Amino acid sequence: MSKAINDTFLRAARGEQTDYVPVWYMRQAGRSQPEYRAIKEKYSLFEITHQPELCAYVTRLPVEQYNVDAAILYKDIMTPLPAIGVDVEIKSGIGPVISNPVRSMADVEKLGEIHPEDDVPYVLDTIKLLTQEQLSVPLIGFSGAPFTLASYMIEGGPSRNYNNTKAFMYAQPEAWFALMEKLGDMVITYVKSQTKAGARAIQIFDSWVGALNVQDYRYFIKPVMNRIFSSLREENVPLIMFGVGASHLAKEWNDLPLDVIGLDWRLQISEARELGINKTVQGNLDPAILLAPWEVVEEKAKAILDQGMAQPGYIFNLGHGVFPQVNPDTLKKLTTFIHEYSASNLSR
Repeated sequence: MSKAINDTFLRAARGEQTDYVPVWYMRQAGRSQPEYRAIKEKYSLFEITHQPELCAYVTRLPVEQYNVDAAILYKDIMTPLPAIGVDVEIKSGIGPVISNPVRSMADVEKLGEIHPEDDVPYVLDTIKLLTQEQLSVPLIGFSGAPFTLASYMIEGGPSRNYNNTKAFMYAQPEAWFALMEKLGDMVITYVKSQTKAGARAIQIFDSWVGALNVQDYRYFIKPVMNRIFSSLREENVPLIMFGVGASHLAKEWNDLPLDVIGLDWRLQISEARELGINKTVQGNLDPAILLAPWEVVEEKAKAILDQGMAQPGYIFNLGHGVFPQVNPDTLKKLTTFIHEYSASNLSR
């Protein structure tokens, strides 16, 4: 690599002591940045991700603007699905819309396999460009998890209640587990191609799995997640798990062979530790707080940092993603505060 890498994020992910708390923000590359909005006037999300130079620029923007300790590859969790036969279109104001939803075992059997070098070469080219030439911090690759991907594939688009997804799971368990196997294979192959291209950590987004209770998670989801993470351990990079509204599943994630548990704002870090969560934790400022006066942002961030710094293995992040109304200057100021406040406290 042509640039020295700041490995603070990687060391924190492994549970090691660091000189300060590292920070990155979910959706840090994108909608709140004026440079990104200017690009989006010309190109769709899929068009951006298909142009490695442009995608690399969007990915590294927050590193340059906010001084965060990790970059996360700019792409969508839908990116690998066309390769296995899913007709998906990202529609403005709606999100992913799938024209051939999965509703039966026959639909599952039609799904193919992903061959990343042939199907998503632009993703791998973007990673190589960033890690070999441009970034001075680790690049996080990612994938959606089987449940969240399945929810889009079954519902045909975004959902508030996932009724069709859960009905499929309960009524057609054989087809459900077949779908989990196919998506598990896809996630493993897709993620391994990212690490081989140069990604230094991986986050698995099971954004909507909080819709399930613990018992259903253990039976319908946990086996495939265990298989995914067990296989990805071979890549020797930190593995992060994240979901929204899934605090009740934190103890289940703690059992999986992963390194970092991402928490949203519904579960305090101190409460997670009391539950026996002994892995590195990541989180968990409510992104809505970023619209409050700076004094409020600082107060809330300080409280979270105090909990996170109580033991090694902590990464500051938001409880979900940055949204368009957030002022980029707030994120830059917050990053500086996190670095300075944590450095002064950890040096005592």
